[in-house]
Amino acid sequence: MNVFKVLPVLLLVTALGCKKSDTINNAIGNPTVTSTYPNSNVTGVALNQPIEFTFSQAMDSSTINNSTFTLMQGSTNVPGTVTYSGTTAIFTPSVALTADLTYTATITTGAKSLAGLGLVKNSVWSFTTGSSISTLALVDLGLSGNYVIVAKTAINNSSTSAITGNLGLSPAATSYITGLSLTNATGYATSTQVTGNIYAADMAAPTPINLTTAVNNMVTAYNDAAGRPSPGFSELGTGNIGGKTLVPGLYKWTNTVTIPTNVTIAGGPNDVWIFQISGNLTMSSAVNITLSGGAQASHIFWQVAGEATLGTTAHLEGVILSMTGITLQTGASLHGRALAQTAVILDANAITTP
Repeated sequence: MNVFKVLPVLLLVTALGCKKSDTINNAIGNPTVTSTYPNSNVTGVALNQPIEFTFSQAMDSSTINNSTFTLMQGSTNVPGTVTYSGTTAIFTPSVALTADLTYTATITTGAKSLAGLGLVKNSVWSFTTGSSISTLALVDLGLSGNYVIVAKTAINNSSTSAITGNLGLSPAATSYITGLSLTNATGYATSTQVTGNIYAADMAAPTPINLTTAVNNMVTAYNDAAGRPSPGFSELGTGNIGGKTLVPGLYKWTNTVTIPTNVTIAGGPNDVWIFQISGNLTMSSAVNITLSGGAQASHIFWQVAGEATLGTTAHLEGVILSMTGITLQTGASLHGRALAQTAVILDANAITTP
């Protein structure tokens, strides 16, 4: 055998093998911290602001804890709780931060991915507090809050739905409520699919005036939510919020928001979330939004300039305020309210008041 002819072949095979291995290792890679909130070196941070950080890949949740994440003010450790979901971790201080001081957050190399790889080096950033507690006021729904569904032009249902709460339609008439097999009464109607009453603009007084007020209040609530200034989060995920954990605050997107995978909304019972969406809100099939830490659906507001669509068997938490239509595809569920300035379209859905 000619050794000199075989050797280049062996070298080529070895080189190819190394490149393949390197590609695999690079594809897996060590995790990194891709974003933080508050951002590094910002000032004026609210004294009750949770600290959020996102990793480049899914992590081993058992390694995301108070040992691998610390928040320090000088040499003093700030006590708090660390939670983790998807690729996002949140540190919630047990006490309010102190005004006008600099805090340093650190995630150590002990934070590991599902593959067992840790950060290459500690991730460290600092921010400076302001002097106030962040308070985001609830959106006042007025009389529209007396209904689980409010629409202007139509409420259409296919198959059998299960709805808990009142329905209101105005200025359209009763004939534009379809698929609910109504039984008419004086000033309202009932349905075996609805635990509550159904109202339309052509029913006996005082229903018409009540509905006019409710619809006006719905529009006012929409404008209030859309007009809230100074969002804490802008263009989060460039509109793709799948897999994220959303802390309390005001969020703004100038285009469509998609939810392709599960989302957690984490906060306390008094916290408020307002999502300002200039385009559509599109939720994929079988995706769930879950609440954590005592967060309440009645304190979550999805202000949508375009259409809001919940995919088949998806589940959403919160109040949808849509300038256009709201569509719940087959088997989708909503714990909240569907308040649309056009139509609400249903198909074998479960909807309950928050």
